[in-house]
Formats: sequence, structure tokens, C-alpha cells
Amino acid sequence: NMSFINSSITLPFSYNVSGSNRFPGSTSSSPTEPMMDSRIWSKLPERLLDCVVAFLPPPAFFRARCVCKRWYGLLFSATFLELYLQLPPHRRHWFLFFKLKANKTQIYRNCGGQSRPIYEGYLFDPYDVAWHRLSFALIPPGFSPVASSGGIICWAPDGGGPKTLILSNPILGTLSQLPPTTRPRLFPSIGLAVTPFSVDITIAGDDLISPYAVKNLTAETFHIDGGGFYSIWATSSTLPRLCSLESSRMVHVDGRFYCMNYSPFSILAYDMSENKWWKIQAPMRRFLRSPNLLESRGKLVLMAAVEKSKLNVPKSLRVWALQGCGMTWIEMERMPHQLYVEFEGIEKGNGFDCVAHGEFVVIMIRGCWDKAALLYDMCKRTWQWIPPCPYIVGSNDNDGEDQVVLHGFAYDPRLATPVTGLIHQLSSLPFQNFNAN
Repeated sequence: NMSFINSSITLPFSYNVSGSNRFPGSTSSSPTEPMMDSRIWSKLPERLLDCVVAFLPPPAFFRARCVCKRWYGLLFSATFLELYLQLPPHRRHWFLFFKLKANKTQIYRNCGGQSRPIYEGYLFDPYDVAWHRLSFALIPPGFSPVASSGGIICWAPDGGGPKTLILSNPILGTLSQLPPTTRPRLFPSIGLAVTPFSVDITIAGDDLISPYAVKNLTAETFHIDGGGFYSIWATSSTLPRLCSLESSRMVHVDGRFYCMNYSPFSILAYDMSENKWWKIQAPMRRFLRSPNLLESRGKLVLMAAVEKSKLNVPKSLRVWALQGCGMTWIEMERMPHQLYVEFEGIEKGNGFDCVAHGEFVVIMIRGCWDKAALLYDMCKRTWQWIPPCPYIVGSNDNDGEDQVVLHGFAYDPRLATPVTGLIHQLSSLPFQNFNAN
């Protein structure tokens, strides 16, 4: 039942840039398509038409806004957005990538001849294997993306000190500023969980104990919900001893945040309701390379390369899922050996980064983001090489000292995020007062 899509060994390097003409709402037609009688379809009630438009994926929705003045204004219509929120979930599991320098948090910016740089993100649609480009013109300089949830991207200042986070909706171009954290930190791990009516954020580690030294000592949390309850960095906790949170990533699953702990490998878990941290042993922890924690369909998943050089065990890339007891793992999948040989030949021990959304996992090879990436479908159990992003292929931003990587997030495009209205009630600072210090 296991398969992978691989028509030739050189596939990742000979792939043409994918088109986006397969989106729903494409203008292409065929003789088998039914004729639409304008005398019937032009007389549909406006609310019924709005329901149809609300189900469109974002690219088709924004193309539809060009049809007429009324459809253009739907994005600002309270009636339409209320209808949009009432519809059954029709999520599309997309990914949003940013180009960064390895071992640094600063993302690349496109100045475009302007005095103020503009942040860019690259949206990947796994259904159509297509790339799109997004700009973040309102994000102030000195901030980098750190987390994503519920259609919201969280940005944190690059410098050390109390962290003033910004939440943005890329589709709407909105910004919401949070109050600063109580403790100064450098590059902490940050977890975000957003629902239509609540926001939970956990910031852990990299406590600045002096201007020149950090330790992983504490964590603090932010919560606000539509029921009127809020906790503005008021809940703090102590991290387990000997923590090493190098990845700065957190994964949210069923009310808990998880992050990788290094040297040796283990998983740190945090229960928000109990304000409690603990360690979970990683499977085959002595033989893991490039471990990545992922959330997939409500489960915590670990994907890593396994290398047991002194034992008669073949090298492989494996996938484990954490069981309901919360302490044991079960192996779900292994990359087919033929594909892993090809993958290893490209990766050359440089490592890789993974990001999951729904049933999909995108695997980006470090140093080869402009040549090859893998898409794994957990439901179909298929592996597929995907083309590089056409908007950054061939660009030469590497200054010879810093390796370029693509930093990815699960992204669920949302036309409405009502919970940000609660945050605006807390913030007394206007957008122009945003700064990274």
C-alpha cells in the first residue's frame, strides 16, 4: 500500500515551474462542461451567491472580487463575514515559507527600490502543487515570523529584551500588537494556538540573565478568549533542568505545547491548564538526525533520519506518532529505500526541516531549497518531489557567509479572524509605535 511518486532520479532538478491554472474557478473550459443559462444564474438570491463565494479558496475568491463592485466589497462586509464564519469548515492545508539566513532569525526583505524594506512570504498549495507570493508591507523592520495558527502569523522582535509580539492576518493585511512579556529574552521558543474566539501563546527559554548570557529557566503564557477571561503574561512556570531549546519551534496538540530538547534528544511537553512541564523520551534518540516535531490531524508526530552506523540497520527517514498515553511512540512510516538513497545523495548530511499541515508534510533540504523538496501525504502514503518556489529560484542573496534556508509554517487562510478584535481592546499603542526593541 506504500508508494512514492518518482519518475526519474533527476526529477527534482528538471522539474518545470508549476502553473496555477488548476485552481477552482479557472477560465479553462472543455466541451463537456454544462452550459450556464444567464437567465437563471443571474437571478440567484444574493445570500445564496454569497454562500457560493464564501466557499471559494483564497486565490479564486480574490479573482472573483474583480467581477463587480459588490463582490469587491465582500471582504469588508460584516454580513458576508458573519456568513463566512457560520459555514462548515472547509480548510485547505497550505504552507507559508519565509527565506532566512541559517542560524539567524532575520528574514530576507525585498527593498524594491523603496526606502523601507518589505517582507515577503511564499505560499505553497499542496493540492495544485503551486506557489504564490505574499507581501507583508505593514510589518515593521526588525521582526521575524515565529509561529502560525488559525490564519494568524506571529512575529517577534529580533533583538533581546521583553518580547512585543505582533499577530498578522496576511489575507486581510491586519496587525494586532500584544503587550510586552514580563521577562527579557533573546531567541525563545514560541507556541501559538488560535481559534475564532481565543488566543493562547507560550514563550519559553532563552532568559537573559545578563546582557551577554542566556539560560533556559522559565516560560510565560498569554491567554484571551471571548468569554471575557484573559491572562496577560501573568502565568509563569519553571522549565525542567538541563533544557536545550535550539529549534525555537513549538507544536500545539490538544491543549498542550511540545518542543524538541537537544543533547540528548527528548521532547518537552507543557500542559496549559495545569501549568506543568515534563520530558518525553524520543524513540531511538541516540541515532536520530534532524528530528522534527509536527502536528498532523490532531496527533503529535516525529519525523527524523535514523542512522545506526555500527549496527545492521539500514539508514532511513522514519515517522512516529505519540500514543494516547502521552509517553510512548509507534512507528507509522518509513521512506522507501530507493527514495531515501536519492534523498541522502541530495541532502549530503546537511540536514532538513519539516512542516506539517493536515495530511501533508513538506520536507525542505538545507542548502537545496532552490532545487528540491519532498511532499509526503500521510493519508495516501505517497512521496512526491515538488518544484522549487519560482519567485526565489535563481536569486543570489547568499553573501558567502550565511546559508539560506526556507522557514515554513502550516497556514490556513482565513478571511475573518474575529479574535483579533479582543486583542485590539487590550492594546493602547497605535501601529506606528511598533518597534523591535
